[in-house]
Amino acid sequence: MPRLIVIRGADVGAAFDLTGEVITVGRDASSTIRLHDTEASRRHAELRRISGGDYRLLDVGSANGTQVNTRPVREVVLQSGDHVQIGQTILVYTAGRDPKQPNINLADQIQMIAKQDEDRPSAIVTTMAETEGSRILAKPNEIGSPWLRTKLANLGVMYETSQAISHILDLDPLLDRIMELIFQSIEADRGCIMVTHPETGMLEPKAVRFRDGVSAGEKIGISRTIMEHVLREKQGVLVSDAARDDRFRTGQSIVRFGIREAICVPMKGRHETLGVLYLDTHSTSSDAVARGNPTGKFTEDHLALAIAIAHQAALAIEETRYHQALLQAERLAAVGQTIAALSHHIKNILQGLRSGSDLLKTGLSSDDREMMQKGWRIVEKNQGKIYDLVLDMLNYSKEREPLIEPTSINQIVEDVVELTKGRAKELNVVIQLRLDKKLPLVPADPEGLHRAVLNVVGNALDAVSENENPQVGIQTSIEADGHWARIVVVDNGGGISSDKQEDIFKPFVSSKGAKGTGLGLPVSRKILREHGGDIVVHSQVGKGSKFILRLPMRSPVVQDVNATVTGMPPLPPSAD
Repeated sequence: MPRLIVIRGADVGAAFDLTGEVITVGRDASSTIRLHDTEASRRHAELRRISGGDYRLLDVGSANGTQVNTRPVREVVLQSGDHVQIGQTILVYTAGRDPKQPNINLADQIQMIAKQDEDRPSAIVTTMAETEGSRILAKPNEIGSPWLRTKLANLGVMYETSQAISHILDLDPLLDRIMELIFQSIEADRGCIMVTHPETGMLEPKAVRFRDGVSAGEKIGISRTIMEHVLREKQGVLVSDAARDDRFRTGQSIVRFGIREAICVPMKGRHETLGVLYLDTHSTSSDAVARGNPTGKFTEDHLALAIAIAHQAALAIEETRYHQALLQAERLAAVGQTIAALSHHIKNILQGLRSGSDLLKTGLSSDDREMMQKGWRIVEKNQGKIYDLVLDMLNYSKEREPLIEPTSINQIVEDVVELTKGRAKELNVVIQLRLDKKLPLVPADPEGLHRAVLNVVGNALDAVSENENPQVGIQTSIEADGHWARIVVVDNGGGISSDKQEDIFKPFVSSKGAKGTGLGLPVSRKILREHGGDIVVHSQVGKGSKFILRLPMRSPVVQDVNATVTGMPPLPPSAD
């Protein structure tokens, strides 16, 4: 199935299966593929299905344009492996398998022939070491045969492309494409790629192809003897039953029987042999007479080309397996990190609850009301911590559609200040407000925005808690172009070093030790990006930090009847 995979941008890791006739791409909530990218237009591009199951990409008047493989395009038919850039987002297109190809079990098309079942004697005509594949592809100009040099030149682009994209594309379509290229260069009737299963060690068919006019219903008979020889000796072979069979000693025998030939080569990657590439053909008597060659179609040049392509396919398989293993390792590491971080925070909260409970129990037994109140305050505080932790986890992990309505961000800020006033007083923090009274209502989700501002202001209070003269400033304004509203939170805390400023937006990264969950800022950024905005930070160690929350005055989340297809201007650099 065709699909787009995001490899860079706010939606990195997302994969979109392409199934409809027309697929819309943009920031708008109604888009089939919705991108949380402020530089993408509301209606940025469309994908339209064409014959053969592929898709044509059309830019529909976007503000910043669309690029395919770094080139600006208005309309283009996508090819498997194309890199599509929309704003700051890069997606890779993979075409999938041809929908016209029947959905069959490849194993049903392969018949392994044991040695005792081979009804004709055959002989190896020529051999070639498996290491020749990388040498041939690396230095095609040193090949003596003009035919082989030409074919290798045609395959050069595919060689580079497969190494570049195999780690992010589906392996099956890539091997299908390699088989297609083989059949363009070598006159084989049938062919297949057999790959060793990484766990069982058994060879499994991964791609099968028949030349046009050859029945796809018949099985491809592969000699187990030949295949085992290829894997054991680590060399490709060209086999023909005309070499030793007495029936083919004279021209008359060719008229009676024809010639069956096969090429079988090892798929040698960087580190190991991963399978075999098998091709065969059958020459009729008329073919042999027309060629004037009683020894068959295949030559040593064909063997050299096959072993070079098999090396290419093996590299693609290695890259894919390596990428899958890397992803699995990253997933396991992320799970481990999450469990460790959550266990740490929950343990601290449970210790607080136990401490408060012990005070309550002691107060009840001694009828000490003051001790009971102190214990209850500790319990309440830790109940709030567990509530905040669960809420942050839900906000971060759940894909949430903001409930947009006209919102006063001044009122949001005032509510947050009122809520944190008691804590600020405990820490002796002076909070200074500079609110733009002329600021119009902003399309936003009041609850989500309140949560984001509360997290940032809470972090600012923590940052200045150990200062002699702690100060936090909060300002609201609209940018000069009128397209963006901003909330600026400034503190005179210890600051954040430049190499850690991006890390603070990663989950479970906290500079507050046991005080923080490491989810506040990631949740806040996620909320702002759901609105089509963002949070940026400017900080200097020893002087303090400035967090800028930016919101678009025209929300990409809701339909706007007055909106044009060019959408909103791109997010400009934040001014200090």
